[in-house]
Amino acid sequence: MDTKLEKVLPAEIEKRSFEIITSELGDVSLIPGTEPIVKRCIHTSADFDYAESLVFSENAVEKAIQAIKEGACIVTDTNMAKAGINKKRLAKYGGEVYCFMSDEDVAESAKANGTTRAVACMDKAASLNKKLIFAIGNAPTALVRLKELIESGKLKPELIIGVPVGFVNVVASKEMIIELSETPYIVARGRKGGSNIAACICNALLYMME
Repeated sequence: MDTKLEKVLPAEIEKRSFEIITSELGDVSLIPGTEPIVKRCIHTSADFDYAESLVFSENAVEKAIQAIKEGACIVTDTNMAKAGINKKRLAKYGGEVYCFMSDEDVAESAKANGTTRAVACMDKAASLNKKLIFAIGNAPTALVRLKELIESGKLKPELIIGVPVGFVNVVASKEMIIELSETPYIVARGRKGGSNIAACICNALLYMME
């Protein structure tokens, strides 16, 4: 690792970062078509583990891009993830970003049913009459509820981005999404992830459409 300062123009910092990432990945084999997503996750986190831990269902990227072109909206489990997604680019295709975590009806539903707000958020999203991509970076309970809604026929997501970070039920909830046979997914196996990773995967998909 070079500890000397480089002279890089502000407008070229991101480009130089991706050059370094590509160089350090070396001969690591990435699934064709997923490279921009993996590299952007590494760029966001400086963590090369994503080259190994990110898993994609068959044609997940192509299906997600097509859904966005058809006006799909994105549902997040944190306002941080919502803030990080490039809403202007998504709006070009007719999509919006939703996060219901702060909604009063969600808080009331969670209290009444003895669930987390994340579960109540997924229930609210399931009532939307829209194509939906779910970007989950924080709450394993959101992934568990999505699986339940899918298996009961109440929801058919265009894509699930399953990248919650943490220790309690995080690994198991991600594996539950991978087990879904009909639902496209991008999942970061293991404990790592976060709202920033959820947002950056959404942005990588949007940037791939330019």
